[in-house]
Amino acid sequence: MSLCAWPLGGCQSYHPAPMDAAALALARQQRPIDAGAVQAEQAQIAPAASYDATHWTRLSLLAALLVHNPDVAVARAAMVTASAQEAAARQAPGATLTLSSEYANDPSTHSPWLLGGAIDVPLDTGGRREARITSAAIGVAIARYDFADTVWAARMQARRALADMLVAMREADAATRLLAFRHQQQAAMERRLKAGAVARADLERVRADVATAAATADDARGRTAGARQTLATAIGLPVEALATIAFDWADFDEPAPEPMGAIGDRIGATVARADILKAIAAYDQAESDLRGEIAKQYPAISLSPGYMWERGLTKLPLSIGLTLPPLDLNRHAIAAAQAKRAEAGRKLEAVVAAANAALDAAIMECRLARAALARVRSADLPIARRLAAQADALLRQGQIDRTDWAAAQGGVPQAELAEWAALARVHTADAALEDALRRPLEGPELMLKPGALEPAA
Repeated sequence: MSLCAWPLGGCQSYHPAPMDAAALALARQQRPIDAGAVQAEQAQIAPAASYDATHWTRLSLLAALLVHNPDVAVARAAMVTASAQEAAARQAPGATLTLSSEYANDPSTHSPWLLGGAIDVPLDTGGRREARITSAAIGVAIARYDFADTVWAARMQARRALADMLVAMREADAATRLLAFRHQQQAAMERRLKAGAVARADLERVRADVATAAATADDARGRTAGARQTLATAIGLPVEALATIAFDWADFDEPAPEPMGAIGDRIGATVARADILKAIAAYDQAESDLRGEIAKQYPAISLSPGYMWERGLTKLPLSIGLTLPPLDLNRHAIAAAQAKRAEAGRKLEAVVAAANAALDAAIMECRLARAALARVRSADLPIARRLAAQADALLRQGQIDRTDWAAAQGGVPQAELAEWAALARVHTADAALEDALRRPLEGPELMLKPGALEPAA
């Protein structure tokens, strides 16, 4: 009995941990910014960077989502689970204890009882153990790459949302000024119509321009609010929590003329992507599975020492058990594992090809977007400003009225709208380039210490 009770001394008890979905939803909805945790996280990942609780940079956004984003928390918990499973995989399988008794009514024996016990101990060695431990270790690596991918996806969502919000704010300002000029143009056109100087069709065209400008302003304001909501979602906070936060992006209106110079070692950057590393780990997993299936074509050995008291005689038996392989010597399972490994190899090739294609497309789009922005700033904007200045002079000289003047002045914010659209294309292209490389190319995130976003081992 003491032998049976001995393992129970270290047993753990079950402690229930129920979850209340309604309470979780309420807490998530009312969750404030943990400013102290965000500051501590930024100090951890970029010790040399300064932190302002009321003015967040892209680095501050990254620190905030590492603290608050629920998907990041799930990926972090998955790493803990994988590490626990790896530790469990290193433990040898438990032995089997068999107790037996027998009663025989034989008067010729010293005692009618036979009592015995045996422990079946599997020999946890060779390919089976190696495959199990390797598989668990690969599971940890995959969990770590999943964490890196999750953090990067949240970071890119926040980066794109911030760029969209800043562009939309600029577009809303330009559209509001355009709408004001259109209203002035409409008022002047109505005076012309009353004087009989123009036809009603001319006024209706101006009214259509007013409606278009109003719709543009409303759309820009709506996109500003939508981008702020997306930004809050990427961080993992309700949008109300960002009400007191201002966002800083130095040189947002003047992006680097040639970001491709920051790419460096293209091959090294490509193979360092978390999705490629995860595909490599998946191939290693298929290799480990194949190794395990090959090991199963040989018998699994177990030793069974025992003790038996048989009617006054003490016996110490020792048995050797063999778990035989399938009748086909596991050939079909091995063939399936080989096919799975080949499939994993093709998937790895596909991921690498997709990464290269995405990088090529991003580089080309970066160049085209910058050319488009340069064209607007070198041609459209200067022309619109010259026309507006000429209209000012002509109005002072009395050569034009407010109708033509407002039309000329409206050309400036209209050209600015084209400028902001071109700038949005540049930032979209830069985001695609960063996404293809899986690393930031400029800004405060370059202050991240090496390995800052890698989970602790």
